[in-house]
Amino acid sequence: MTHSDTPPVCDYEGSDYRTRFWEGQGRNYEDQVERIALRRLMPPTGGTLIEIGAGFGRLADEYLGYQKVVLFDYSRSLLREAQAHWGDDPRFIYVAGNWYQMPFVAGLFDTMVQIRTLHHAADAPALFQQLARIARPNGRYILEFANKQNLKAILRYALRRQDWSPFAPEPVEFVALNFDFHPRWIRQELTKAHFTPGRMLTVSHYRIGPVKKVVPTGLLVGLDSLAQHTGNWWQLSPSVFVDVAHPRGGQTSAPHTFFACPHCQTPLPEPVNDRLICSNAQCQRQWQISDGLYDFKEPVS
Repeated sequence: MTHSDTPPVCDYEGSDYRTRFWEGQGRNYEDQVERIALRRLMPPTGGTLIEIGAGFGRLADEYLGYQKVVLFDYSRSLLREAQAHWGDDPRFIYVAGNWYQMPFVAGLFDTMVQIRTLHHAADAPALFQQLARIARPNGRYILEFANKQNLKAILRYALRRQDWSPFAPEPVEFVALNFDFHPRWIRQELTKAHFTPGRMLTVSHYRIGPVKKVVPTGLLVGLDSLAQHTGNWWQLSPSVFVDVAHPRGGQTSAPHTFFACPHCQTPLPEPVNDRLICSNAQCQRQWQISDGLYDFKEPVS
């Protein structure tokens, strides 16, 4: 796959996402209920973990039971914010790249986590194929997605205040590079990629501005924690978590391999002068390591 063949990617480079969307923005409720769901589904310890779309590392403290943690994002600037906080911790590896061209060897990760980023996937099936390749057999993929079949969308559709049906299986792009997904479609596409979708949790039931202002956050979090268990019967919340088993037929990465060329998937040798150089004679692309950040967004000459 050439770079021009890849779907468009939402780029948060240089954005103030952390301060504009999270810090001091009244989203403690969302942060807490997402952490509850993550803890319920994610194995607390393991060897290698990757967060796909880690951004500034909001959830990084949930991964301290792992030996190696890759914070992967398309935005170098957001990863630098994560690095500023966690940079001295040798567990963390900061990698910038395109999730349609993952720069890792096959069968590497015990656990994969993706929260609040699938809604930017213009081609979720292609992303699932990439993740299936780098997943270690018998591992887990904890996926969160924006649910098009949520109660608000159903009411808006019933009142003819939106054109698209929340019951139709295909994804809906409600704003450029922002997608909502039907739970049935997500399970179907995961299965096509040889994942095995399992338990679902419904999350952020009370993501309503006036309610959050009136009801204490702790009470809302407690109510949401109880309601999450309804996820296996119905999904009407704006956010859904799913516990996904890795493909059983995959391979485990060879010892002492980690990065691979995102263009040809050749395992990359140890860096030379802060560069990773592809040994494939037909490729020979080079990738920069800059102040501890592995940059696979674009090759260097």
